[in-house]
Amino acid sequence: MALNQLLETQFDLPSIPRVVALLLCELDRSEPDLKRITQLVSTDPALTTRLLQISNSNYFKLANSISSVSESLAILGLGHVRSMAAVAASATSMRAVPGIPLQQFWSYSLNVAKVSRSLARVVRQNQQAAFTCGLIHAVGELAMLMALPDEMARISREHGPLDLRRADVEMRDLKFSYAQVSAGYARKWQFPQPIVDALEHQIHPFKKDVYEPLAGVIHLASWRARAKEAGMNQRAMAVSFPGEVGEILELDIDMVLQQDPIDWLAQGKNYA
Repeated sequence: MALNQLLETQFDLPSIPRVVALLLCELDRSEPDLKRITQLVSTDPALTTRLLQISNSNYFKLANSISSVSESLAILGLGHVRSMAAVAASATSMRAVPGIPLQQFWSYSLNVAKVSRSLARVVRQNQQAAFTCGLIHAVGELAMLMALPDEMARISREHGPLDLRRADVEMRDLKFSYAQVSAGYARKWQFPQPIVDALEHQIHPFKKDVYEPLAGVIHLASWRARAKEAGMNQRAMAVSFPGEVGEILELDIDMVLQQDPIDWLAQGKNYA
């Protein structure tokens, strides 16, 4: 299947059941806490993408694109969030994706988002856009796992979905990777161009004539989260650290490792 064919297929990103349940409970309160709602939605890649898709649609005709959940809520209000949460709660059949435990994917994506936001602050990039990019940077992986189960199963036998070399193997076997798929869907969803560009170039943010600092931030954050998933020791991390990206952004390995995320919802609790 070619990239353009894959992007034409229907892709419904699954939500995190626990987040949806907590969100519905908060929305049912007589006076919902907007900060709590923003935090909950921001931990769920599916709810985040749906909210941004609506707020960036032609219906609103906004002069500036929307990059974050907080900006979206200021425009849409809680009615749209309530509708989305209700739909997500009823989509129980979407809890399984072949080839990766969704709980692991959700936790990994949130870690990338948090590290991205921290690194963006250090290098003076847009922190809200960085968080959004980090949260959805690998949604293309889920789309590929759903649309190409046999091909992805063969790739996974060599390198798992969160392996550091996963994108390179996908490029070798399929001629595209999760980065291009994530960017393709973000473009279809009418996301801001800086987010689309960062997703598109996240694997090689400074290759040839490309210079995408936000993509570099996502690249380093993804490296950190994947190294953490792999249980790498200090020596393995030092060997695998993408030094060429860090050098351009003036970030060494110690600076990246200092940005480890802290879960502001509930440390150590499951999202399933």
